[in-house]
Amino acid sequence: MIELLFGDELNEAGGYIAEVIYGANDGIVTTFAVVAGVAGAALDTAIVPILSVANLLADRFPMGTSNYLGQRSERDYQVAQDNATERGKPPRYTAVVTFLAFIVAGWAPLFPYALGLTSTFRFSVVVTAVAFFAVGASRTLVTNRRWYAGGGEMLVVGMFAAGVAFATGNALGGLA
Repeated sequence: MIELLFGDELNEAGGYIAEVIYGANDGIVTTFAVVAGVAGAALDTAIVPILSVANLLADRFPMGTSNYLGQRSERDYQVAQDNATERGKPPRYTAVVTFLAFIVAGWAPLFPYALGLTSTFRFSVVVTAVAFFAVGASRTLVTNRRWYAGGGEMLVVGMFAAGVAFATGNALGGLA
């Protein structure tokens, strides 16, 4: 499917790794931040799917467009510096890759809620941790890093962000 979208533009397997990792990580973090914030505030878990899906859908477009504008700015800078041969990746492709990675990975924290499992937050923590680790480990398919180092790095960074969201929800929970 990716080749159909990008044709000959994807000449290297790792050419879009930054966009995949950026989009996937942000998708997981932003969705799980809502989940963790609701859990930290001890709010009704019925709120989680509503807020998370709204956030996931609302945040995906700015992710793709921000990536597009960033890549476009880089290209414009290269042209302004008379270095037009250093064009890099087409901005529309980087935007699509970021957008798709955000959406696909961003659903991970919601799976336990969609399945109606009991102890949904605990299951969501586990699913989210696995998703962070899997995305981080997958980077090693196109790099020389060890899979467990790549996975561990993303797991630590992602769960730190989740901890901030949980603590914020816990601290502000009494205001609701």
